[in-house]
Amino acid sequence: MKILLIEDDTETAAYVAGGLKEHGHTVDQAATGRDGLFLAAGEAYDVLIVDRMLPELDGLALVKTIRGAGIKTPVLFLTTLGGIDDRVEGLDAGGDDYLVKPFAFAELLARVNALARRPPAASVESALRVADLHMDRLSRTVTRGGSRIDLQPQEFKLLEYLMRHAGRVVTRTMLLENVWEFHFDPRTSVVETHISRLRTKVDRPFDTELIHTIRGVGYCVRAPD
Repeated sequence: MKILLIEDDTETAAYVAGGLKEHGHTVDQAATGRDGLFLAAGEAYDVLIVDRMLPELDGLALVKTIRGAGIKTPVLFLTTLGGIDDRVEGLDAGGDDYLVKPFAFAELLARVNALARRPPAASVESALRVADLHMDRLSRTVTRGGSRIDLQPQEFKLLEYLMRHAGRVVTRTMLLENVWEFHFDPRTSVVETHISRLRTKVDRPFDTELIHTIRGVGYCVRAPD
């Protein structure tokens, strides 16, 4: 497996890179966000490991930039920022997983291996449609009635999950587990906040609502009757 490690702390970088190499992986390293962005954009990697607090370009901005460029390489954030809001912010930026320092190398290796096993985007259905709402999962674009809708990475992921289950009710727990990968209730309004943002972009400018709240149960995207 070819891995890009973007970490400015020399001790952490040596520890992680050394362990990965001992397990047979090829590791490229960068100590600044800009150098990491240059490598991530110019080489093909199986996984990126990105520190959030980087010089020159922080980890969040780096991941947002590569996602905006259509680079879908799985990203594991490695950081001392361990609060729920920090995790949500990292996932919103386009990260796939989040590991807080200090960490056990065995857990990091397991997470890296899990990310590398994920099927590539090309292996799943590339287009989703509900009424006049259209999503292209390869180009990561969303349109409604021919008008483009700009979504943040986590908004896109949420809408994708809802559209994949169009016509069916999905619960808050299902969204936390499948969109945010929280296998516990973080006791925040992250789901409700993102649903509200989606409605502002997907429903409010148009005549017909597609995103529905099923009171006491969950949410559903469905075409009008």
